[in-house]
Amino acid sequence: MLSTRALRRVYSLRSVRVLSHPSSSYSSSPSYVPLHGSGHLRHSPTLPLLRFPGSVCRCFTSTVDRVRESSIELGGSVAPLIVEEEGEVVSYRQTSAYSAIELALNSVVKIFTVSSSPNYFLPWQNKSQRETFGSGFVIPGRRILTNAHVVADHTFVLLRKHGSPDKYRAEIQAVGHECDLAILTVESEEFWEGMHFLELGDIPFLQEAVAVVGYPQGGDNISVTKGVVSRVEPTQYVHGATQLMAIQIDAAINPGNSGGPAIMGDKVAGVAFQNLSGAENIGYIIPVPVIKHFIAGVEESGKYVGFCSLGLSCQPTENAQLREHFRMSPEMTGVLISKVNPLSDAYKVLKKDDIVLAFDGVPIANDGTVHFRNRERITFDHLVSMKKPNETVILRVLRDGIEQEFSVTLQPLQPLVPVHQFDKLPSYYIFAGLVFVPLTQPYLHEYGEDWYNSSPRRLCERALRELPKKAGEQLVILSQILMDDINAGYERLSELQVKKVNGVEIENLKDLCKLVEGCSEERVRFDLDEERVVVLDYRRAKVATARILRRHRIASPMSTDLSDCVKVDPAVNVASSS
Repeated sequence: MLSTRALRRVYSLRSVRVLSHPSSSYSSSPSYVPLHGSGHLRHSPTLPLLRFPGSVCRCFTSTVDRVRESSIELGGSVAPLIVEEEGEVVSYRQTSAYSAIELALNSVVKIFTVSSSPNYFLPWQNKSQRETFGSGFVIPGRRILTNAHVVADHTFVLLRKHGSPDKYRAEIQAVGHECDLAILTVESEEFWEGMHFLELGDIPFLQEAVAVVGYPQGGDNISVTKGVVSRVEPTQYVHGATQLMAIQIDAAINPGNSGGPAIMGDKVAGVAFQNLSGAENIGYIIPVPVIKHFIAGVEESGKYVGFCSLGLSCQPTENAQLREHFRMSPEMTGVLISKVNPLSDAYKVLKKDDIVLAFDGVPIANDGTVHFRNRERITFDHLVSMKKPNETVILRVLRDGIEQEFSVTLQPLQPLVPVHQFDKLPSYYIFAGLVFVPLTQPYLHEYGEDWYNSSPRRLCERALRELPKKAGEQLVILSQILMDDINAGYERLSELQVKKVNGVEIENLKDLCKLVEGCSEERVRFDLDEERVVVLDYRRAKVATARILRRHRIASPMSTDLSDCVKVDPAVNVASSS
């Protein structure tokens, strides 16, 4: 689960930015901010030189390989000649740096996306279309890997190869918004001529050098930036509002780098996707384990399968008195369960105040971390997220002073209030000018960058804290009232949760829609939050609905996901009305 503070840091304070800028050329840096507009950038006919400061860097071909050290000196005397096909000497460059650019030239592409996001305050219409640019690179199987935010809410996607003036139509094969990754395909055979895929490597070690390749703002040609790994740990993914492993590097990453590769040796160490706002040269790349998990899920099931969760909210047990209270022996370590998601498999066997001592045989420290590599540690959530859906794990638990083991089947879990709704239209239902929608975080984001403080507090707290009690449950709200004689006097009752319709509790928007459309009583009553009530004459309200829709030029009283389960009165559907 995500804490309130974590979400505020991401969305309200904008401490981390996602970079996908209108630049031209390949993009592969960790700074990733979706910037809009077309941006007038002049094409530079020359390829920027790689400039690496004199230092000692370590290269790893795998996590178990020995460190291979090689000095990199300035001045050009140590670097080999770089010769174009015609034989003309272009410059002197360091060998590994040149190999990175050589790999990138035939694999990194620039992505042009036209997108149109929904208007969650007016869910029957979209916002103005916008153009953004990002980067991607070829992976095995004639596929392009990029960031999900580069193609989010897309209506049209084009790709351009390095050195080519032509653009090619791309289709989206799979998108994982939680991990901010997407796979694209291109049908054109011409596009694939001369293209080579990049291989995925391993997680780089601290202080290991990587070369970030992409098309950031400030020019139209491909750009390469050198950086070193500063940190490896679970990090807030801005786009998906999730926490997964990420690699922090000190390379200068700018808008437009999103989706490009970070190359280590001759393999990909990660995908650039975001940076830290207000700080210089702090960028983030998505590591190979997350990338492989995403790709493997798509290959096995044909679609994005998500990342698993235990469904537990846990508290550290670093306080000695707390450990003593729960009868933990001095050598025991673990975390205290404070809440269990009712939809998780763990809900069947675990309960509040259990102490989780180990996950699949891996001991959990009192601060919730597990051994990672060398002397590094990482939160045990990473172990959970790397498991496949339907995979069973063994949890060693301390309950009432007795150690027990439980088997738990892992599944991706959805929150009561969705954290994102990309690539789909919002649901809505209009009756007598009352606009009903399921609460989502994108709806709250319509209140602006400081949505946490600007949106209705009761809705915000429920969005961040409440858990679903059953599958398919939604928090339905009366978002606004389109004024008419039929609803006069109710205009101040917006942004309240709907609890019942004619005395029947509702679980989701479909329930509400069915109850209203199938109403056989003279009046329909809506019980809202704060003990508020709305009562309408049913027949008059049905007639008023058509009138209100025509007045506001709304084609349908409901979203398409509701129309297949509700028989709509033709007199109400005004799609063809004048």
